[in-house]
Amino acid sequence: MTEPLTRVDSAVQGLSSSPPKEKISHRRTSSSAAGVSSMKDMWDTRTMLHVAPETQKTGWKINTSSSSVEEKDILKKPLIMPMVRAIDLVTDLGSVITARNRQGVTIKDALDAIHKANKKRADDELDKPYLEGFEWSPEHTEYDETNPKELKEMEEEWQRLLIHLSSTPGVSNFGGKKKKKSAAAE
Repeated sequence: MTEPLTRVDSAVQGLSSSPPKEKISHRRTSSSAAGVSSMKDMWDTRTMLHVAPETQKTGWKINTSSSSVEEKDILKKPLIMPMVRAIDLVTDLGSVITARNRQGVTIKDALDAIHKANKKRADDELDKPYLEGFEWSPEHTEYDETNPKELKEMEEEWQRLLIHLSSTPGVSNFGGKKKKKSAAAE
């Protein structure tokens, strides 16, 4: 019994191997919008980011829904320009929250991500419950790209926004809508 085992079947006898199967490979095209790229691409091209000024001093409490923002029209605006698919938001304590949207991260996406991380926290647990705004550090910092340590730090800071919180609801007048006065003066 030193012979190797062979396959004995009349249907395959005489064929050296099974015929090659043609793979039908249809890869779905990306469903992201045109002009929306990743933070890694922004870093590779050293594209400067600009945070939407509407995010500053919204008066929004981080443990409430994003729909509680007074100026509803700012929710549809992009968080940063140029638009990206995902961005990390870092709190003062160092926790990282990621906001994602394939069509580009909007202010609503960022507020929803922050709310999701804080919705179970009571008001008295939060030292600073109001969103003051977002900051992109490389806009204000000078880096030495020849120093590997600073280059690594620059890469980390390039791909995230800092979340600034405050203890008071600093509502700005950015939107500029005037509220109608009550017609019935009693």
